[in-house]
Amino acid sequence: MLFARNVPGMTEVLKRSTVGIAGCGGLGSNAAMLLTRAGIGHLVLVDFDTVEESNLNRQHFFQNDIGKPKASALAAHLSAINPAVKLAVHDMKLSRETVAATFAACDILIEAFDRADAKEWLIEAWTAAYPDRPIVAASGIAGYGDNGTMTVRRAGNVHLVGDGRSDMAQGLCAARVMIAAALEANTSIELLMKHKK
Repeated sequence: MLFARNVPGMTEVLKRSTVGIAGCGGLGSNAAMLLTRAGIGHLVLVDFDTVEESNLNRQHFFQNDIGKPKASALAAHLSAINPAVKLAVHDMKLSRETVAATFAACDILIEAFDRADAKEWLIEAWTAAYPDRPIVAASGIAGYGDNGTMTVRRAGNVHLVGDGRSDMAQGLCAARVMIAAALEANTSIELLMKHKK
């Protein structure tokens, strides 16, 4: 009954799909939560960091997660939503050299890093290793309001969510981060539905 109200045909496609989440912070934790609620069958979660109190304003974590590794803490929450979801958890720092092997089983990769240079090498490493598989990335999610500026731009198999201009110095608002995470999750579902039916 968990997915009884899903869009017709979506549950079957998502159940046999695998999405990688590179970074389990504001974007990654919320995108993973939304994909789990949608019925994704497999997730590969990667993050080297631990949960801090300052994360709780926008990330899918709780007070009792403080100090825990993000990927492992997130996995526990996702299993509580859907015990059937299969999770590969990597509490590790990803590098350009480990991208291909870590996400080899993934149909799609969601980029959810903080730093622009890390976003760049992740996209480069993924597209070099898997040129036929999509990556959904984000740039420009800071601030608040301005909902109409949040879009998805596409260039081949690279799908970029955000406004493309705001910078982290503006601060991060949970609602705007969640919009971007929802766009990343929704774009991933759209791509899976197109390519895996």
